[in-house]
Amino acid sequence: MSEKSGTNPGAAGRAPAADRPTALRNVVLVGHSGSGKTTLVEALALASGAVNRAGRVEDGGCLSDYDEIEHRQQRSVQLSLVPVDWGGIKINLLDTPGYADFVGELRAGLRAADAALFVVSAADGVAGATRMVWDECAAVGMPRALVVTHLEAARSDFDEMTRRCAATLGGEDPDAVLPLYLPLYGTPGADGHAPVHGLIGLLSQRVFDYSSGERTERAPTDDELPLVAAARNRLIEGIIAESEDESLMDRYLGGEEIDIKTLVGDLETAVARGSFHPVLAAAPAADGARQGLGTVELLELITGGFPTPAEREAPAVTGTDGAPRQALRCDPEGPLAAEVVKTSSDPYVGRLSLVRVFSGTLRPDETVHVSGHGLQDRGHEDHDVDERIGALSAPFGKQQRPLSQAIAGDLACVAKLTRAETGDTLSGKDDPLLMEPWTMPDPLLPVAIEAHSKADEDKLSQGLARLVAEDPTMRLEHNQDTRQVVLWCLGEAHADVALERLRSRYGVQVDTVAHRVPLRETFGVPAAGRGRHVKQSGGHGQFAICEIQVDPLPGGSGIEFVDKVVGGAVPRQFIPSVEKGVRAQAARGLAVGHPLVDIRVTLLDGKAHSVDSSDAAFQMAGALALREAAAETRIDLLEPVAEVRVLVPDDFVGPVMSDLSGRRGRVVGTEQSGPGRTLIRAEVPEIEIGRYAVDLRSLSHGTGRFGRGYLRHEPMPPQLAARMREQAENGA
Repeated sequence: MSEKSGTNPGAAGRAPAADRPTALRNVVLVGHSGSGKTTLVEALALASGAVNRAGRVEDGGCLSDYDEIEHRQQRSVQLSLVPVDWGGIKINLLDTPGYADFVGELRAGLRAADAALFVVSAADGVAGATRMVWDECAAVGMPRALVVTHLEAARSDFDEMTRRCAATLGGEDPDAVLPLYLPLYGTPGADGHAPVHGLIGLLSQRVFDYSSGERTERAPTDDELPLVAAARNRLIEGIIAESEDESLMDRYLGGEEIDIKTLVGDLETAVARGSFHPVLAAAPAADGARQGLGTVELLELITGGFPTPAEREAPAVTGTDGAPRQALRCDPEGPLAAEVVKTSSDPYVGRLSLVRVFSGTLRPDETVHVSGHGLQDRGHEDHDVDERIGALSAPFGKQQRPLSQAIAGDLACVAKLTRAETGDTLSGKDDPLLMEPWTMPDPLLPVAIEAHSKADEDKLSQGLARLVAEDPTMRLEHNQDTRQVVLWCLGEAHADVALERLRSRYGVQVDTVAHRVPLRETFGVPAAGRGRHVKQSGGHGQFAICEIQVDPLPGGSGIEFVDKVVGGAVPRQFIPSVEKGVRAQAARGLAVGHPLVDIRVTLLDGKAHSVDSSDAAFQMAGALALREAAAETRIDLLEPVAEVRVLVPDDFVGPVMSDLSGRRGRVVGTEQSGPGRTLIRAEVPEIEIGRYAVDLRSLSHGTGRFGRGYLRHEPMPPQLAARMREQAENGA
């Protein structure tokens, strides 16, 4: 932030450490896929001295990678931690995926960080999904800054991109999004595009030139100075508007020159409290150079302008009994309170848990209490156990570098926490705590799977359990109605990665099959049936006859059984047997094998034999009677209908409502939900929204969200029901 020339205070080959919370900065990088987040992290690691040469992770770079899938592909779908040191300040850089399918990793990064760095490509602009994350950060007051990358791209324009960022992200106050530096352009090439080789500091009016491969500082030339005048005045006015000194604006407008130290101090305060969002430019280092364009300036902003962990409010905590507890303070000497923000597996050291320490100090080999609340009801069990933690480490490429401790505000990897899952709280065993959970998106894309072979079937259960333990955005369902194992995911890419992890990490090969929704059957009109089960083949025979009447009931009534037998035609002890047979047949279905519901079965008459009648015989007779009644009438198929709530920008309301209508949906209402966004409520058959998580993303350009919940079963259209019967008869 001081716009001074940076030295190389990092030390390659060792993990940086912090001895106090004020020497820590936790920063999450946010941006759509291809914006340049990972390249920027590598450039910052190089500039800080965390690595000695530029290069990809495959070439000995710096990022965490626990999977056997190709390095960069895997890093694009998971949260990675890169600790670096700048001027004695430890910076934990959290690199998040840009794909919408892995928003769970992004939410984990937001939970672990104290400030956010939004990376925007000059070639692509601000994605709709980026705006949504920006609003989430704004809602909790998280400090934010922006970095424009890919300035080398043809037709890229830093000034235009800054204006678009201000218009898109600044909301009602576009002057809260302003550049701190302006790019310095060289001579245009044959394609007419001028390369960026330096930055002009708007406050200091100094030029930081990278054209020689090293960052040098000089005064601007007479031709360069006019470039900064208008932008500098606007920046100063924006900073003063956020200042706590109300007289500062009057002094500035009166012609007084405000000293740089005052402006920088007010700027740092405004950035830290989340009311001002500076824009910078950055590019990776050229071949042989150590510092890329803007990397020093960005490291100075992070260390000087972003808040320390002590300045951010920790999540609320309760006791394990739910009783509120005193708010946490970022104090290394306080009670231990840490949270697992990511769980992964390393092929060499086993299970690793990325932990953010909010209070106290975490040390290797100590016993902690693990508390969990089944994050977002995803099938993750509640935890309330003591567990001895293993070694502490900091990730560095594929290595884990040992740490002696992790103080309040820091992040570390903990080995061999066998019971802890993502979202669980680690606290002192004598004073267990439970942290308020963070919000996770609902997985709404069903993927039905089955084991590829008998050997895979034996390993499937354990592999799935370990898979969902690592990923709280995934839900595992064993559907009793359809007898399918279903992984609920956030999208197709999320599902692909999950299945690949099952194969490569846990040695389980699975096949995907068509997902089936739980249909129901019911009687369309009343019917009668007679069940006759009479067999005599030597020895003890079987004899049972019963007559029933079946009447349809309103939806949601289930199955009623009424006894109207008179004169003891069916002995009292066998009436429950008839009911048991009826209910067993109803559960198996009649038309296409789906459970039968919403009927009243009345037992009217029957016959019994003093020797050959039995419980089993009357169960069979009850089932036969129901099947005969079904053969004489119309059986309707009932499909589940979901209540769907879709939140989209106003521009997409028309296309979304039209799409819902095309899915046999009924829009029941719309309402405004914040500036420029509309909530659409509709009732849609579940069979029509199996892929809606994917389709809505495409329809709304990644800006739409939806939720769903079971509403009721209702009759399926005749033509669709006929098709389902035909498929059942053909064994499809």
